[in-house]
Amino acid sequence: MEPESLGAEQGASLPGPAEELGTLLGQDAAPQKLSGEELDRELESKSDLIDDKEFDIPQVDTPPTLESILNETDDEEESFVLEDPSLLNIDNIDTHSYDTSSLASSDSGDRTHLKRKKKLPDSFSLHGSVVRLSLLKGISAQIVSAADKVDAGLPTAIAASSLIAVGTSHGLALIFDPNQALRLCLGSTAVGAQYGAISALSINNDCSRLLCGFAKGQITMWDLASGKLLRSITDAHPPGTAILHIKFTDDPTLAICNDSGGSVFELSFKRVMGVRTCESRCLFSGSKGEVCCIEPLHAKTELRDHPITQYSLLAMASLTKILVIGLKPSLKVWMTFPYGRMDPSSVPLLAWYFVAVQNSVNPMLAFCRGDVVHFLLVKRDDSGAIHVTKQKQLHLHYDLINFTWINSRTVVLLDSVEKLHVIDRQMQEELETIEISEVQLVYNSSHFKSLATGGNVSQALALVGEKACYQSISSCGGQIFYLGTKSVHVMMIRSWRERVDHLLKQDCLTEALALAWSFHEGKAKAVVGLSGDGNKRKAVIADRMVEILFHYADRTLKKCPDQGKIQVMEQHFQDMVPVIVDYCLLLQRTDLLFSQMYDKLSENSVAKGVFLECLEPYILSDKLMGMTAQVMKDLLLHYQDKNLMEDMEACIVHMDITSLDIQQVVLLCWENHLYDAMIYVYNSGMNDFISPMEKLFKVIAPPLNAGKSLTDEKVVMGNKLLVYISCCLAGRAYPLGDIPEDLVPLVKNQVFEFLIRLHSAEASADEEVYPYVRTLLHFDTREFLNVLALTFEDFKNDKQAVEYQQRIVDILLKVMVENSDFTPSQIGCLFTFLARQLAKPNNTLFVNRTLFDQVLEFLCSPDDDSRHSERQQVLLELLQAGGIVQFEENRLIPMAEKAEFYQICEFMYEQEHLYDKIIDCYLRDPVRKEEVFNYIHNILSIPGYSAEEKQSVWQKAMKHIEELLLLSPNKAADLIATHFNDQIEGIIKNLQDQFLLFQFLRSLLDPREGINQDMLQISPCVTEQFIELLCHYSPDQVLETLQVLEFYRLEETIQITQKHLLHEASSYLLEKKGDVHGAFLVMLEQLRSKLLMLTYEIEESTELHLLKDIEDTLVKTIALCQRNSHSLNQQQREALWFPLLEAMMSPQKLSSSTVLCQYSEPLKSLTMQVLNNMAAFIALPSILQRILQDPVYGRGKLGEIQGLVLGMLDTFNYEQTLLETTTNLLNHDLHWSLCNLRASITRGLNPKQDYCCICLQQYKRRQEMADEIIVFSCGHLYHSLCLLSKECGIETKGQMRWTCYKCNSSNKGGKLSENFSELKKGNGASLAQSSSESLLDSQQIQAFDQLCRLYRGTSRLALLTELSRTRGGEKHGLLNVSQGDPALNSVFQNENFQLHLAPPPLTEE
Repeated sequence: MEPESLGAEQGASLPGPAEELGTLLGQDAAPQKLSGEELDRELESKSDLIDDKEFDIPQVDTPPTLESILNETDDEEESFVLEDPSLLNIDNIDTHSYDTSSLASSDSGDRTHLKRKKKLPDSFSLHGSVVRLSLLKGISAQIVSAADKVDAGLPTAIAASSLIAVGTSHGLALIFDPNQALRLCLGSTAVGAQYGAISALSINNDCSRLLCGFAKGQITMWDLASGKLLRSITDAHPPGTAILHIKFTDDPTLAICNDSGGSVFELSFKRVMGVRTCESRCLFSGSKGEVCCIEPLHAKTELRDHPITQYSLLAMASLTKILVIGLKPSLKVWMTFPYGRMDPSSVPLLAWYFVAVQNSVNPMLAFCRGDVVHFLLVKRDDSGAIHVTKQKQLHLHYDLINFTWINSRTVVLLDSVEKLHVIDRQMQEELETIEISEVQLVYNSSHFKSLATGGNVSQALALVGEKACYQSISSCGGQIFYLGTKSVHVMMIRSWRERVDHLLKQDCLTEALALAWSFHEGKAKAVVGLSGDGNKRKAVIADRMVEILFHYADRTLKKCPDQGKIQVMEQHFQDMVPVIVDYCLLLQRTDLLFSQMYDKLSENSVAKGVFLECLEPYILSDKLMGMTAQVMKDLLLHYQDKNLMEDMEACIVHMDITSLDIQQVVLLCWENHLYDAMIYVYNSGMNDFISPMEKLFKVIAPPLNAGKSLTDEKVVMGNKLLVYISCCLAGRAYPLGDIPEDLVPLVKNQVFEFLIRLHSAEASADEEVYPYVRTLLHFDTREFLNVLALTFEDFKNDKQAVEYQQRIVDILLKVMVENSDFTPSQIGCLFTFLARQLAKPNNTLFVNRTLFDQVLEFLCSPDDDSRHSERQQVLLELLQAGGIVQFEENRLIPMAEKAEFYQICEFMYEQEHLYDKIIDCYLRDPVRKEEVFNYIHNILSIPGYSAEEKQSVWQKAMKHIEELLLLSPNKAADLIATHFNDQIEGIIKNLQDQFLLFQFLRSLLDPREGINQDMLQISPCVTEQFIELLCHYSPDQVLETLQVLEFYRLEETIQITQKHLLHEASSYLLEKKGDVHGAFLVMLEQLRSKLLMLTYEIEESTELHLLKDIEDTLVKTIALCQRNSHSLNQQQREALWFPLLEAMMSPQKLSSSTVLCQYSEPLKSLTMQVLNNMAAFIALPSILQRILQDPVYGRGKLGEIQGLVLGMLDTFNYEQTLLETTTNLLNHDLHWSLCNLRASITRGLNPKQDYCCICLQQYKRRQEMADEIIVFSCGHLYHSLCLLSKECGIETKGQMRWTCYKCNSSNKGGKLSENFSELKKGNGASLAQSSSESLLDSQQIQAFDQLCRLYRGTSRLALLTELSRTRGGEKHGLLNVSQGDPALNSVFQNENFQLHLAPPPLTEE
C-alpha cells in the first residue's frame, strides 16, 4: 500500500500504522479495573506470562496488516513523502532555531540510509522480533509542515498519554489525538521569542492539563479541553535557569520542576475565589549538588489505593547520588544512594514501575549512570516506615542514555550510539537490539547548557547534557514514543501471534516453530496477547503450530531441488522433515503425523523415505505408540529396499506388530537372519514360544551331531537360542521387557516339555534320544548348565518343579555319561553343576554316588596324557563346588598324586591343614614352582596359622633351601633375610656349589638388589667371602660393588683385591683407608706398566685400545690427586704430582725409539692434561724448575719443551685476564651497592599521612618533652611514645632502634620481624638500621647464617680482600701460593664458591 501524505493544516489522519495507533491509544486504552483472578495472576512472581490489561495493551483479535509491522519489504519501508519537497529543505527552517539534534542523530540524516537493513541479531532466532518500531506518519508530517507554515521551529520535547504533546523550539505545543489529528496548537511564536524553546512537557493523569517548561525558565499551564492558558508562572525558581524537567504527580494540584541550576521545586496549584495561584517550595538546592533527573512515582488507577501512594514519593538523581523523598504527609528523605565510580559524561537515569515480588505488588526504582543498572524495591511496613532493598544488578557493556519500563518484566534501554536493547529484567537476557539512528533523536543539550540564558551552568552539568535526551522519549501504556528532528516513532511489544507471523514473513519457519513451542511451554520472554488458563493458551498455540506445520510441509515439497543428484534431495529432506516429525510428536498429534502429513510427504519418494527413517529414534525410545498399519508396512518395506536390516530389527522389537501380516513378517525376518525380530513376532504376535526354538534347532543341530564346527552365523544363532531359553525360563520377554504375568508358568512348562522331548517332531529313524538337550550340551555345555542352574534357583518347591529338576538331571547323566564324544571338560562341567545342586541345603535331587567315582576314575586315569591341565582344572572346580563330600579322601589324594594333579593335592592338604606338604606340591609342579616363595612367606608372616603349623613349614623350607636357591637366588635370599636371618651362616656353610653361593650372597648383600641391609646380622667375614667370590666370578664389578657395600674390613679386603691383582679396587680401598700415597703408587705402577707396553711392537687394533686404556688410567689417577690435594701440604702434593708428570714424560725420553715416534702427539696432549691439572695445586715456578732440571730437557734445547711452556703460559694469561675482569666487576658492583645505600640513607622521607598510625591524632598534638615524631621509609608516621607503647622500639648501646608497627604486624608470618629493619618499597634498605643485637637464639642465628651463605655466596668485600692479598707484592701472580699455604683457607678453594655475575637489580627512584 502506498503511503499517503497530507498537509499539517488539514489535520487529517493517515491510514496504516496511524489507524492502528488510534486503536492502541484510543478508547481501548482507557485504564480498566483488574479482576480478582487477574490480580492474583499478577502476584504470582514465578509466572512468566503477562496480563495485557495490566499494561493497557488491548487484545489483538486478528494479526496486524503487513504495513503495520517493522521490517516491511523495501517499498513499504519508505518513510513518509510530503507533496511539497521544500518542506524537507532544512535551509528553509529558521536559522535561529535551536539545534536539537546531536552528532549521533545528524550523522544519520541522509535519507538514503533510512531504510533499515534486515539484520538478524543473535537473539533473533531465539526470541524473534519482540518489539515493533513504527513511524507515526501523520504526526511526523504535521511537525515538518508546522515548522514551515507557522514557523514552529524544530521539535524539542514530547509527552504522551491518551493525547500526544510535542513542544517546539519556537515555544509552541502541538497537541495530537490518538488518530494523529492535530487537536490544538498552544502558544505563539511571539511568546516563544520571549520564553525561548519548550524544554519540558507534562500531561496530568486525566489528560486535562498540560505543563510546559521553557528554556528561559518560565512555566505555563494549559487546559487541554479548551486550549486556554490557565497559568503563566515566572517566579517558581531562580531566574536565568532553564527548566530541565517538569512533572505532574498523581495529585493534580502538585507538580515538580527541576532547573539548570540543579535545584528542585515543588509547585502547588491552588484556586482561591476563582483566582489561580501557584506556590513554589524548594525541595533540593543546586548548591548541595546539582539534580539533573527527577521522577515522581505514578500509580495506575487500579493501584491508587496502594498504601505507598499516600507518601507521594519522588526520586531525584544528582551528579553524585540519588535520593528518594516523600512529599506527603510532610517532606522526608527516605533514602540516599551514592553512585560509586563512573564516567562524568554519563547520564543519570531514573524509572519507577510496580512489580510483583513475593506475592505482593510494590514499586521498583531502576537507576543507572553508565553501564550498571541498579534495582531498588521500595516497601512500606506495618509501622508506616519505608524500606528499600537492593535487587539483582544489571551489568551492561554499553553506556545508557535512556531507561524505560515497557512492563514489569521487560525494559528497553537506549545506549549512547542510539541502539535500543530490549532486555528481560529477571533473566537479564537481551531479547532484541534495534538501530534507531534513522529516528534522528532530539537531544536536550542546549537546555542543560542553558544557552538561552547565557550558558550559566556548571561544567559537570553541561558535560552530562551532551547526551541528555530526557524530553525526547515518553512512555505510556506499554508504548514508547521517540521524538526525532522531523518525525515521531512509536515502539510497542508485539503480541505472541505477531512475533510468530513476523518470523514466518522472514521465511524463518523453524525459528517460528521454536518460538511458538516456547510460548506453548511457557518459557518465552515478554509474552503479550495470551489470556485464559494454561490449557486454553496451549490449545490456541497448538492450533497455530499445526497451521505452520502444514505450511512448512507444503514449502518443503515446493522448495525441493527439481533436478540434480539424489543426495542433494536427500539432504534437503533430512534438514526439513525431522522438524515436522519432532513438533507433531511434541504436540502429541500422531493422528496428524500419520494421516495428512504422511500423505502429503508420500507424494515424493525421497521425502517419504526420510520421513520413515526419522521415526526410528522415537520407536527405539518407545516414545512412538499407535503407528498405523500402513506406516509400519511402508517402514519395513523401506528398510528392506535400503538393506538396513539391523535398523529394521531394532525397530520391529519395539513395535506393536499385531496389525501386520505375521507370516509375512516372520518370513522376512527369517530370510534376512533377523532372529531377534522373528522370536519377538512369534512371541508377541501369536503367543507362540516354541516355534522359534524349533526353527533355530533345525539349523544348528545337524552340524553339531555330525561333529562339525559351526559357522560364525550359526554360533550367533546358538547363543541367541540359549539366551532365549534362559529368558523364557526366567519369565522375561526376549529381547526386552517381561512376559505377561498370567503366561509365565505356562511358558516355563512349555519350554521344559520341549527340552526333554525324547525325539524331535520330524525325526529320522537314526536320531539319538533327547536331541534338544544333546544339541545344547554339544553347543556350549557350561552356558546351558548355567541356564539350568539359574532356573533351578527360581523354582518354587512344588511337586511338579521337583519332578522337572530330577527328570532333567537324569537326562543329562544319561546323555553325557553314556556317550564318549564329550570332553573331560564337558563331563566336569556336568558334575560340577550336580555337586553345586547337591550341596544346597534344601536339595531334593538324587544322584548315584558311584557316578562320581566313575568321573574321578575318568579324570585321573585317562588313556592318554592329553588335556592334563584341563582335567585338573575340571576336578578342582568339582571339588570347590561341593563335590568333595561325594569322594573318599583316602582314595582321592593317591589318585591325584599319581595323575600329578598337584593343585588337587594342595586343595586337599589345605582342608587338612597340612601346610608343609603343600611346599612339596609347589616344588614338584613345573607350572607353579616360582609361587612357592610367596606361599612360604604368607604362611610365616600372616596371622591365623598356629605356631606348630608355622614351625612345620619353616622346617620344610630349611630342608629344601638349596632347591629354593637353585630356583631363584634373588627370591630365596629375600625369603632368608626375612624369615631365616639367624640361619644365614649355617646355610652358607652347607652350600657346596660355589657359584650358587656367589649368586646367593650377591642377592643378599648387594644393596642394589633391594634387600634392607639393616635387617641382616652378618659378620664381616661373610662380606669378605662374597668379595673373594666376586673377584673370582665377576672381577669387572668389584670396584662399583665395593663402593656400595658397607660391612667389610679394609685390611682383609685389600689383601683379597691384591691377591687377585685388582689394582683399581686396591687403590680405592687404600684411599678409603687414608693411605693416599699408597693408593697413588698403585695407580702409578699401573700407568707405568701400560706405558711400558707402548715400547713393544704391537698390532694396530691393540694399539688404539692400549692408548684408550692409558688415558682412562691417567684420568683416574689425576682425579685421585685432585680429590686429595686440598688436604695435603705443598711437599705432599709435590710427592703426588711430580712422579705422575715424570711417569708421563719418561717414555718421551726414549724418543729415539722409532716405535714411540708415532705416539708422541697423544703423549704430549696427555702430559699437557697433567700440567693443566697440577697448575691449580703446584706453583708454576716449581713446575718449570722441575722440567728444566730434568736430565733430558736440561741437556736438550729449549725447543723440545717449547710446547709445554707455551701451553702453561697460555693458561696463565687466560687466568690472569679472568681474574682482572672478575675484580673489575666486583669493584663496580660494590661501588654501585655503596652508592645505592648512601642514596637510600640520605633521601628525604615522604609521609603518607599527617597523623600517627597508632593513635590517629595529628602529629602536631600535645607537645610532650619526650615525644618525638618517627617517620619510616615505608611512609608511615608515628609518635615515639605510641611506638614504645606497642613495644616497637628497643634501646641498644644507648641508641633507640625503631620498627614500623603497621608493616611489622602485617609481616609477622613472613620475613624475620625480629631484625628491626623496616622494609622499603623498592628494595630492602630502610631508615632504621638493622639492630646488631638479634633476638634469635644461637642455634637460630647459626641456621640463618647458613641459609644466607647458601643463597648469597661469599661477600664482595671478602672476595676483594682475597684478590688484593693474592696479587699484592708477589711478582709471580696468582699461582704463587706456596708461602704459608693460604690456599687451605682461600675463599676460591671453597667447593661452594661461585660468582654471581648478574647485573645489579633496578631500584625505584
